[in-house]
Amino acid sequence: MSSGRFDWTIPQVTTRGFGAALFDLDGVLTPTADVHMAAWRRMFSGYFEQRGVLPAYSDDDYFSYIDGKPRYDGVRACLASRGISLPEGQPEDPAGDRTVCALGNAKNDAFNAVLSDEGVAPFPGSVALLDHLESLGIPIAVVSSSRNAADVLKVAGLADRFEIVVSGLVAAKQGLPGKPSPATYEYAAHLLGVDTRDSVVLEDAISGVQAGAAGDFGLVIGVDRGAGAEELARHGATVVVSDLGELVQK
Repeated sequence: MSSGRFDWTIPQVTTRGFGAALFDLDGVLTPTADVHMAAWRRMFSGYFEQRGVLPAYSDDDYFSYIDGKPRYDGVRACLASRGISLPEGQPEDPAGDRTVCALGNAKNDAFNAVLSDEGVAPFPGSVALLDHLESLGIPIAVVSSSRNAADVLKVAGLADRFEIVVSGLVAAKQGLPGKPSPATYEYAAHLLGVDTRDSVVLEDAISGVQAGAAGDFGLVIGVDRGAGAEELARHGATVVVSDLGELVQK
């Protein structure tokens, strides 16, 4: 793919150019992280309450155990935090609470219902950065743990911007471990034909910046949508911004 250079001028961090940008989706390009949070809250709050599990589910659990991870990994990690173990089940399990997959599918049903009813619009600052990168001919890709990534991009009007989308479905098909492993980001860079050292990772989740830090990427940019700037930096973000519009040179 053709590639230009974008000088990611960030004081005290770097003024060098990079050849590709690898974007997480939920919370970075679109505010669907809020929809995911609400769906997880609804599912786990009901599950814990019905079984008298303490402490009650909170948004801290989302950021600590779920955010950015493949769906079933998030279910497993949050259950483990309460000492709960369920059979793994199969991805085809009907939504319910008998297996890890059934719980994950219950959450997915809630997410899809909200997405269908309310839709989603991308963050304006993220669109501004996409526009700028496109004007420079810089290759871009989406790297999302979500199996719904293609649907979210379509609803948000961003589908035509990305030839490369490494979603949870793609990762499963390719046998790639999910974040915090760097494997999905490395695969996206490979598909773009750009070296990882010449690629920038843009993430809002702890597990996502951990993935970027674990790989040999040139720069890991954290986007603070609630995980906390200090936490993102502590887990591997080279720099943290509150909005991607901050990276567009005026």
